[in-house]
Amino acid sequence: MAKQIEGVYDRILECARTEFLENGYTDASLRTIASAAGTSTNSIYVRFRDKEGLFCAIVEPVVNGMTQRFIEIQERFHQMDGEEQSEEMIDYAQDGMKTLVDYMYDHFDEFLLLLDASHGTRFHNFVDELVRIEVDYTYKYMEATGYPRKIGDALTENLLHLVTTAYFEGIFEVIRHGMSREEAQEYIVLLGKYHHTGFEAIFSRE
Repeated sequence: MAKQIEGVYDRILECARTEFLENGYTDASLRTIASAAGTSTNSIYVRFRDKEGLFCAIVEPVVNGMTQRFIEIQERFHQMDGEEQSEEMIDYAQDGMKTLVDYMYDHFDEFLLLLDASHGTRFHNFVDELVRIEVDYTYKYMEATGYPRKIGDALTENLLHLVTTAYFEGIFEVIRHGMSREEAQEYIVLLGKYHHTGFEAIFSRE
């Protein structure tokens, strides 16, 4: 097996990030990436298998990191008893989302790729997994704190999915609009309050 030249792997990733950001996944050119990285397309195939493998190498660690952090935040909250969850939910949710926003801004380019350059890859609907997790834990919260919980009610399930999807799409708009980290944190707090108010109006415990 031929020895891989040191530094080529990282140069390919950096040039690929630029090419994907400029042209999106579908129109990105491996030949352009290889030329910019000072290597051949064959070296890309050897290291990453194909174009999607190259895209995956850039974004998958970030997706996994986001998902892991999100689950950890949810699990810590759901270890509280129901009364404590009711008391702490708004502040805890705000702090949790601020943590995730910081992570997004630490990996800004990767999230921009996921949001606007991933069409044609398995990451195109990466938000769906975050929505699924949030909906699952929302039902746990409702059960622990006494909200009416109608698992078999299609309207309830569909509505939760729709509003949660809208919430996450709203969160990721901070990336699309190029907000500063500070602006994004302020926006997330307001969006969270808006989302919680709507949730209480629809799923009131009274």
